[in-house]
Amino acid sequence: MSRLPRWVGGVGAGLTRLADRLEARKAEDRGAAETPEPVTGPPSGAVAVSPAGRAEASAPEPQPVSAAEPEHVPPPPGYAPAVAARPDPVDAVPWGVRVAAEVGWRLLIFAGTLWVLMRVISAVQLVVLAFTAALLITALLQPTVALLKRRGVPQGLATAMTFISGFVIMGLVGWFVVWQVTENLDDLSTQVQQGIKDLKHWLLNSPFHVTEEQINSIADNLSQAIGTNTKDITSAGIEGVQVIIEVLTGILLAMFSTLFLLYDGPRIWEWLLKLFPAAARDGVSGAGPRAWATLTAYVRGTVIVALIDAIFIGIGLFFLDVPLAVPLAVFIFLFAFIPLVGAVVSGALAVVVALVTRDVFTATMVLVVVLAVQQIEGHVLQPFILGRAVRVHPLAVVLSVAAGSLIAGIGGAVVAVPLVAVTNTVVGYLRAHARENALRTAVGPQPPAEPAAPAPGGARPPGAD
Repeated sequence: MSRLPRWVGGVGAGLTRLADRLEARKAEDRGAAETPEPVTGPPSGAVAVSPAGRAEASAPEPQPVSAAEPEHVPPPPGYAPAVAARPDPVDAVPWGVRVAAEVGWRLLIFAGTLWVLMRVISAVQLVVLAFTAALLITALLQPTVALLKRRGVPQGLATAMTFISGFVIMGLVGWFVVWQVTENLDDLSTQVQQGIKDLKHWLLNSPFHVTEEQINSIADNLSQAIGTNTKDITSAGIEGVQVIIEVLTGILLAMFSTLFLLYDGPRIWEWLLKLFPAAARDGVSGAGPRAWATLTAYVRGTVIVALIDAIFIGIGLFFLDVPLAVPLAVFIFLFAFIPLVGAVVSGALAVVVALVTRDVFTATMVLVVVLAVQQIEGHVLQPFILGRAVRVHPLAVVLSVAAGSLIAGIGGAVVAVPLVAVTNTVVGYLRAHARENALRTAVGPQPPAEPAAPAPGGARPPGAD
């Protein structure tokens, strides 16, 4: 009986709310009659009476909304639990990890591109080395062609004269080296045998406490190694024939490439520019001449430095009465094209020849001469002749030479440093070019400059057409 008043009170409250809803509905109907688009449907939150007499709130029904009014989203009921929104997964990743991931996948793509490029280069290694050698020779001979053209010689004749004279000189140098070696081979073998005896005698009397048994043991081991590896030496000789054929093929490719680069170099460069996107042609067209200037300065400077090294070391070998002084000087000249490593190898070869053919004192003096010339080269000649245009850090030189020799042998070691120097020049120019474009875009277009005042006496400014 105690629940009866509460139930009666609830029914009364429900009837009161129902009356309020009916009055609100009538007011909405009157407002809808005055507007062109009536709003129909039961009001949200209407109260319904169950058959048991209990008042219940009916669920709100969707109402059509006019085009002029924004859509009304009813709030969630009070009994609905609050659900926290999930954070964005990207926001949950730390900033450093996101940066590392962005850099990582780009590095993976770059490494994959380099790997594919290296595979392609290794497949056509002979062609790549021949064309690279042609670029170096062209950089050496092109100033001569330009000089002849300025003197009034036609393009074709200047190219032919430079090409023939350049390769004739290189051929004569190679022939002279081979001739000197073959002419002095008999005397050299006799001197080597006598030098080995003198070296053995010096080791026995040296403070190193080397016994005759140890020397004989080393000699026997060398003889056994040569005897057991006869098949390998024979196969190496057969492979040497194949290498000679490949070298001759590469020389022919380099000669033809040099001829066409000397004659049609500007047109070949214009054709290459058309392969780049239009947006990148401006930067590439500016980087190309600078890269060629760097390559030309490197080749000409290296030739001058190598020639000075060969002359002074050759003079020292001649006065020390070392056999094959002239061929050794030519080898020093050729090995100078491999920075750092080539100087060490050629100097060690000269010291070994002096040690085997002469005596320890002569070998020591040759070592002094080689070190003195190389010190002058490293501290005076290279900074003065090569200049800052092609200056590369010694660590970059060593790493590039090592990588080039691992990839393509001696040819890779020769072209590694000029490739690094040219890449350094191109990257520096493109970075500066991009910075200038960004500043120009930020500042906006500049007003046209006012014309300069005419020079006194009606003279035109220099360079004006």
